[in-house]
Amino acid sequence: MLSRDPTYIGTIEAVSGAALHVHLARSVASGLSIIEGQVYKVGQVSSFVRVPQGYQDLFGIVSEVGANAVPKSLDPGTDTGRWMKIELVGEIVGGTFERGVSRYPNIGDSVHLAVEDDLRSIYDVKGQGHVVIGTLSSAESIAAKIALNELVTRHSAVLGSTGSGKSTTIASLLRAITSADDDNDQYPSARVMMLDIHGEYSVPLSDVSQVFSVDPQYGEDRLFIPYWALDTGDLMDFLTGGLEGNRETAFTDKIVELKVAAQHAQRFSGVDRASITIDTPLPYSLKKLWHDLINFETATYEGKDRDQSTRQDPGSADKLTPPKYKRHRMGSAGPFLNPQAVGIVRPLNLLRSRLLDRRYDFLLRPGPWEPDLDGRPAKDLDELLRGWLGGDKPITILDLSGVPSGVLERLVGSILKIVYEALFWSREKTEGGIERPLLIVMEEAHRYMSSQSAGTVSEVIQRIAKEGRKYGVGAMVVSQRPSEVNETVLSQCGTFFALRLSNPEDRARVRGTLPDGLVGLLDVLPILRTGEAIVTGEAAKLPMRCRVTLPAKEHRPRSEDPMVSEKWRLRQREEEYQRVVASWRSQRPMATTTDSKIQRVPVEDESTAE
Repeated sequence: MLSRDPTYIGTIEAVSGAALHVHLARSVASGLSIIEGQVYKVGQVSSFVRVPQGYQDLFGIVSEVGANAVPKSLDPGTDTGRWMKIELVGEIVGGTFERGVSRYPNIGDSVHLAVEDDLRSIYDVKGQGHVVIGTLSSAESIAAKIALNELVTRHSAVLGSTGSGKSTTIASLLRAITSADDDNDQYPSARVMMLDIHGEYSVPLSDVSQVFSVDPQYGEDRLFIPYWALDTGDLMDFLTGGLEGNRETAFTDKIVELKVAAQHAQRFSGVDRASITIDTPLPYSLKKLWHDLINFETATYEGKDRDQSTRQDPGSADKLTPPKYKRHRMGSAGPFLNPQAVGIVRPLNLLRSRLLDRRYDFLLRPGPWEPDLDGRPAKDLDELLRGWLGGDKPITILDLSGVPSGVLERLVGSILKIVYEALFWSREKTEGGIERPLLIVMEEAHRYMSSQSAGTVSEVIQRIAKEGRKYGVGAMVVSQRPSEVNETVLSQCGTFFALRLSNPEDRARVRGTLPDGLVGLLDVLPILRTGEAIVTGEAAKLPMRCRVTLPAKEHRPRSEDPMVSEKWRLRQREEEYQRVVASWRSQRPMATTTDSKIQRVPVEDESTAE
């Protein structure tokens, strides 16, 4: 027994599979050990220990300390505080660390602290394909690395309560992936798409991202999502409030008719006219759809055979004005209602109100992707995908903070469906996900990824989680309430970044991702520091507690808490709540009460004018 070795902390008294029960030596009664000028704390949960076995060293993680670590076969007596339970995780043979154990130790074998040189041998990953995200909490001189391949293809989840540093961790992770430095390789073909629900990342990631926003600021592009590329069922539910039977058929038949006409006029590549369905992504005009159907529904006729139209004004599809007919009358004199009308005037009125609502312009008036009345858009979907997936910068941020909450869930599902379908069907092409994989970061996932979510969003997210790996589409799920995230999706995540979590239900969901012997590591979740995380899963060589590197102050997300004491100390200024109401009504934070038209003229310096 190497009792004079300063790293010695105790002996093994019981072995149960990969679990070791260790009795601590009297020499470490203080709980501290000073080795080569460094102070180590003995018996810290989640810390590493070393068990020498001749030509190899076994390594384990401390999972329990105290009375709970006493072997069941022994009477703890009064010495309950001098026990540790250790879970073996790997071994070093010939200087190389490998997960798993080829041989088990015996009772009486000595157990030692794992010093920094040992930790460096465990965590110092050689070769390409790894990125540095921070440093180990127990040894800040050792870099915390994750495997990029497994992070993207096997999906991941970043989970933490409000204020735990979740947004900063995301920003740091994305910078580590897309930015080269002394520690990280350069990935010029990186492709990341972020769904930013609160608009936190536009400014801090502006140098490595292209931002598409409903309410764009300087340097950002306007976000347009062509309605004709969406799932038609979800779109009709939003536009009409839901349809059934003959009423639904009236809409769907007309949409197919308009899509067939658009294909006949423009000859889109890859489309067989005979195979066009309601969900084929072909352009058509919602205005023409509304006008043709309202014309059919409100038409009246007169004459002996009731076949003479009484239309007085054709109306305008482009201006969304309905046609005018003579009002129908009871009796045999007429005018008479259209006997083939199916009673869809009310959903058509709702459709018109949606088209007139400026809040939905990004979807229903999608700029150059809005078809004219003949179904001809100025730009096709290739331009949309080029902006989202083929930009000059590695990250694309879709800022959805200006999207009305009532349509957010449908919109997220539609965006994901457009992207996934495009990469799925182009999997044999260089632009597809296999040749150039895509990582989709889904912020505030619990808002649209709950167990109660249905429709397109639930279907496409589960499809990405189950099948995305094969087609080069990876998902990063970000949430402050993991207990509310769809369990099927979370179970498909191979890597977890668990930040501070206080809610017991949330912690229980994370515990299910670890083997039974290591669940004790997560007992520290409620007391983790801001920006500190426990990383487990396939992208991490071993479970590790690390401090994520903070980006520079100008590159941090806009998610800090307001400084109450500082703001309240300022003298109250004159306030105009008209601006508040303007932003509320328009649902745009930067809205103004009046449109400012500033006439700019050149200024001539008087000193050089003479």
